[in-house]
Amino acid sequence: MVLNKLIKKVNDYGTLVMFSHTIFSLSFALISMLLVSNGLPSPYTILWILIAFMGARTGANAINRAIDAEIDARNPRTSTRQLPQGLIKKKEVIIFSTVCFIVMVIAAAMLNPLCLLLSPIALFLLIIYSYTKRFTWACHLVLGITSAAAPVGAWLAVSGRFAWLPLFMGAANTLWVAGFDIIYGSQDYAFDTANGLHSMAVRFGVKNALRIAAFFHAVTLGLLVIVGLISQQLDVIYFIGLAIISILFTIEHRLISPDNLANVKVASYSINQMVSIVFLISGVIDSLI
Repeated sequence: MVLNKLIKKVNDYGTLVMFSHTIFSLSFALISMLLVSNGLPSPYTILWILIAFMGARTGANAINRAIDAEIDARNPRTSTRQLPQGLIKKKEVIIFSTVCFIVMVIAAAMLNPLCLLLSPIALFLLIIYSYTKRFTWACHLVLGITSAAAPVGAWLAVSGRFAWLPLFMGAANTLWVAGFDIIYGSQDYAFDTANGLHSMAVRFGVKNALRIAAFFHAVTLGLLVIVGLISQQLDVIYFIGLAIISILFTIEHRLISPDNLANVKVASYSINQMVSIVFLISGVIDSLI
């Protein structure tokens, strides 16, 4: 009985923090780490990068659910989530998030002084994103910028210094995540409008929001091409991967339209999980071989 309750609690938390979405920024973080190391860094560095990453993304997703609990309860699409259903207590989630963020800061300290120095900025972004849809339609970009901390942070964790390549990767990560978040958020247009919430769809209309998302993804590809050109390790396999990603982006944007948002989840999440995997595989092959 106790074991069953424990397993259910773990499953509930796994769903709460969306572990299946880890791949979205992890792929960028890992490729950035490999590029700056010109191969594999030390096991010590890899370990603390992964701990910092998991602490940050897990804490951010958990605190997002706690901050948005009341909104989620009012939205028919999200009313079945763990907090609105009372499966997990809000206080539990806040404590869990706090522990995750402490772990992230400790990991940053174990990496280098610059990572520790910048950790408050990362924490600010990880928390403030959850509030942004209450006051700005640029909330999707804030989410993207927060996600971009992964490749930039991984680069800094290894080298302890800034460079152009991780900044281009971060910009690509920003627009990629912002683009598919715009698509995902479009399905809440009516609810957001009625409840005074902000999004690209509410500000510009669903049709224009989807156009902005497509533009963001086109620029994402351009930025990733630049990454490939200025990197000394990335070669043919990487660019083949980008060609596949361009096809996936095309499929993504043809799956949805202002009058048909039935495939929003597939377009925004499933397709982009494949984008992440293709980017990771092609980047790893060229970085290590």
